[in-house]
Amino acid sequence: MDDLSKLKHLVSHWYEHNDQHARTFEEWAERMRRAGREDLAEELSHLAQSTRSMDHVLGKMERLL
Repeated sequence: MDDLSKLKHLVSHWYEHNDQHARTFEEWAERMRRAGREDLAEELSHLAQSTRSMDHVLGKMERLL
């Protein structure tokens, strides 16, 4: 497998895994809200949002490959 083929596979994997991480951060943000820890919930929500912003770049890379 050449490097471009490997990268195509990796980008697809990263894109899927990135979504899983964002969902996990969102779930934990909600748990922290229920626990009364809005400070942690806010940080987790910010982390989820930042993680989701990578989807745009990963999608663009998939199209380029």
